[in-house]
Amino acid sequence: MQQTVQNPPHTVKKTQTQRRSWIRRLGSQYQLVFLSIPFVLLVILFNYVPLWGWLAAFQDYKPFKGVTGSEFVGLSNFKVLFADPHFLVVLRNTLVMSGMSLITGFVGAITLALLLNEVQVRWFKRIVQTVTYIPHFVSMVVIANIVLMFLSPDGGFINNLLMNLGWIDKPIYFMGKGEWFWVIHTITGLWKELGWSTIIYLAVLAGINSELYEAAAVDGASRLRKMLHISIPGLMPTATLLLIMSVGSLINTGYESQMLLGNPLVIDYSEVLDLYALSVSFGGGDYSVGVALSMFKGFVSIVLVVMVNFIARKLSDTRLF
Repeated sequence: MQQTVQNPPHTVKKTQTQRRSWIRRLGSQYQLVFLSIPFVLLVILFNYVPLWGWLAAFQDYKPFKGVTGSEFVGLSNFKVLFADPHFLVVLRNTLVMSGMSLITGFVGAITLALLLNEVQVRWFKRIVQTVTYIPHFVSMVVIANIVLMFLSPDGGFINNLLMNLGWIDKPIYFMGKGEWFWVIHTITGLWKELGWSTIIYLAVLAGINSELYEAAAVDGASRLRKMLHISIPGLMPTATLLLIMSVGSLINTGYESQMLLGNPLVIDYSEVLDLYALSVSFGGGDYSVGVALSMFKGFVSIVLVVMVNFIARKLSDTRLF
């Protein structure tokens, strides 16, 4: 005999009370709800409506036939993508360069923010902030050209310096060595974005209650102790949220810096997933495989965010959702 399990009366009553409370709270904030509607529509329009194009990943997509007229081929495009040995190479490059940029940017921004927070000379602090912020506003094209000029074997600053110091006998073509490309790319990205990344951390440090520092000073704590026991714990919730969001973009590195700094000699180290997608789609005309690659990146990003959010929730009370 089949038994029907019914919820206890108090559970049903509690659920109804919560539902009425949620509706009442929504009604009391109707002005904010109406204000948010245009932005929600924009998000749907630009972030979700284009997902219609993902259907091309399961088709032999032809531009003149469109999504509705192209032949359905199932998972064939994914099989072609994962069977390509070059896909593993560009996936390796993407993960390595993203990981190096994430670690150096995360640690570097927190370290610089902590050091600037300890600077008592205001004019010096402002100069350092201004100097470190400026590269963020400079185009990556200009940044890449400056790096190439500095590392050039034909009168570049670095080669001239090393030769004048007697450390090398002849100029080195740095941008021709594939194994050095990851390091050069990481340092370039750190130079461009380090200062800008400290803004949020400096704002958080400015919001920490000054009485905590005063009480620690009365107890005889050194500046290092105050940094370790007040500043860093105060930064951790914000740093954890930023880290979760950064990990979500781990596989979405873009292609601008790699394309500008790279060359045919180092393509096995400089090509990333986005460049590979462009090459397959517009170079080879295989748009469906390019869309399949985009779907793969989205899936991996979601998995990474959920995984890091789960770890952060287990280790601390801070989480994204």
